[in-house]
Amino acid sequence: MTKSISCKDAGKDCGWSASSQTEEELMHKVLEHVKEDHKEIELNPESIESIKSLIKEN
Repeated sequence: MTKSISCKDAGKDCGWSASSQTEEELMHKVLEHVKEDHKEIELNPESIESIKSLIKEN
């Protein structure tokens, strides 16, 4: 089952989205995107858990 997420899922005005076979792989993509394009987001355990809660299974 594929897992997916997009910035729009988090209410951001950003067209980025990603999908992957595993949550670990998907989170790697998400964290790289946040570090490069959303420097205003502080990555801490709470924000990471919040991001994980937005992952959809397709």
